[in-house]
Amino acid sequence: MYTRPFWIQRIEQAWKKRSIVWLSGVRRVGKTTLARMLLDTVYLNCDLPSVCRMLTDPESFYDGLKKGTTVVFDEVHRLDDPSRLLKIAADVYPHLKVLATGSSTLVATRKFRDSLTGRKHMIYLPPVLWMECPGGFGITDIDHRLLHGGLPESLLSQKKEAAFFSEWMDSFYARDIQELFGIRNRTGFMKLLHLLMRQSGGFIDYTNLAQLSELSRPTVKAHVEAMCAAHAVFMLPPFHGGGRREITQRPKCYAFDTGFVTFAKGWDSIREEDRGLLWEHLVLDTLRTGTENRTIYYWKDKTGREVDFVIKGNGRQVDAVECKINPDRFEPESLTIFRENYLEGKNYVVSPAVKTPYQQRFGKLTVRYCNVNHLPCLEA
Repeated sequence: MYTRPFWIQRIEQAWKKRSIVWLSGVRRVGKTTLARMLLDTVYLNCDLPSVCRMLTDPESFYDGLKKGTTVVFDEVHRLDDPSRLLKIAADVYPHLKVLATGSSTLVATRKFRDSLTGRKHMIYLPPVLWMECPGGFGITDIDHRLLHGGLPESLLSQKKEAAFFSEWMDSFYARDIQELFGIRNRTGFMKLLHLLMRQSGGFIDYTNLAQLSELSRPTVKAHVEAMCAAHAVFMLPPFHGGGRREITQRPKCYAFDTGFVTFAKGWDSIREEDRGLLWEHLVLDTLRTGTENRTIYYWKDKTGREVDFVIKGNGRQVDAVECKINPDRFEPESLTIFRENYLEGKNYVVSPAVKTPYQQRFGKLTVRYCNVNHLPCLEA
């Protein structure tokens, strides 16, 4: 049995802001197990017909609960009118603490007639973060995490099973994409999903994807939007502040999990040259976790100089994050050019090899070396 104290604390903190917490993430990422780790809860699996019948009268259900009760509605989008159930809880029974889980963003779930604006706090549960692996899951080999990915079932398996990933993708299409978005062209959709996973971390080219998937360009864009809403891919926009030589319009696309990237690429082991790109995915997961209300970008100019991740802070502050498996291979040229235009902000080199954070100067540039668990965004 594994433990997830980081996420338990996140949920508890969220309840201090709102009585309704919406926990979303892809299927089998561990939402149900995490919900069951909460103490003294009324847990309801909304996949069950008996639960659906019970919740047709929300007032009677809520009236039967004691003040301060914690209620979990797992897979709440299976109900006929989930937004009504949650809205009543927020407006009439604010003394209850409610956790509702689902596989997509709340607004993407067609059954939600109300987005519950101002009534809920949203938490995205990513695949297991690298900082969770040693203590919560007993995984200390980063190659294992990169190859197997962060879905708990695969992460805890000694051998990577291709059948697990194939079955997950079939289930993802049938139970999320088809049900939530009504997409009927399974062959085209699945081909596109495989393409995006193989190209993860690169620029997205809708025209090229349309040719390779044999779909129209508008259909590709619509399918990618559905994948984003269902958390299968994440779009990373370029950061620009008016510089004439900056990339301004080409987003990057990251798959949600390294295990599916390696599966789509057909890898059964991690080579030296593979680690850097896969490590970027783990750093991005951590940054998304710690910067819930801020946009993450990448920066690149037309000469090819690039900063992996950029986070816009308050005022003119812009933090820059470089990802390196081996911190000794960091070259400051790109970051130096970036700082000529954006003077305010902190600079980080994030590496799994760094056990204790330290700083290094390159002329006027000060760089802090750290691991993912040392990133200050996690303290917010």
